[in-house]
Amino acid sequence: MENNGGSVVAMIGKDCVAIASDLRLGNQAVGIASNFDKVFPVNDKLYYGLPGLATDVYTLKEHLRFRVNMYRMKEEREITPKTFTHLVSSTLYEKRFGPFFIEPVVAGLPTPTELDPHPKPFISTMDTIGCVTTPKDFAVAGTAADKLYGVAEGLWEPDLEPEDLFETVSQTLLNAVDRDALSGWGAVVHIITHDKVITRTLRARMD
Repeated sequence: MENNGGSVVAMIGKDCVAIASDLRLGNQAVGIASNFDKVFPVNDKLYYGLPGLATDVYTLKEHLRFRVNMYRMKEEREITPKTFTHLVSSTLYEKRFGPFFIEPVVAGLPTPTELDPHPKPFISTMDTIGCVTTPKDFAVAGTAADKLYGVAEGLWEPDLEPEDLFETVSQTLLNAVDRDALSGWGAVVHIITHDKVITRTLRARMD
């Protein structure tokens, strides 16, 4: 889990959700790249982050892309954040005897339906074999997870507007990775609202 480094954080706001990751790819203390994004889109309202072993990141990303496309063809609709979480969980559990070294974080906005016209923002995280946790405030994973917990607990507030949520998740990630030698080298933040997705790249310490 710590060979390549990297960290991901997701937060819930008021009718919006944020997910952010650092951009460092390393081999232990040796830096290799500063453009290794660990957050990927499923659709325009659902993103997921994959901190962990870089080779497993690309393997699982392509595996999930295939499964989501099969779901889209079969069901003729977009996959929901909750369903996608269980898809990721079952995919990881299939490999439990030789697991992917990844702790995924999922963040998204469910589409309003007749049964649930005002669905709440959804985030989840899981361990390497797919045990799901669905917090109501924030989710963290990666080598800086313990630092992210501390900063997020101090900064997060309920019902944050998109701009306030961006500021909160950015400060949380940047302050946490500054205290972790295996994460950092810039960050990318995605703010998901019902209207659009706002993506911003942040500068960070490069030492």
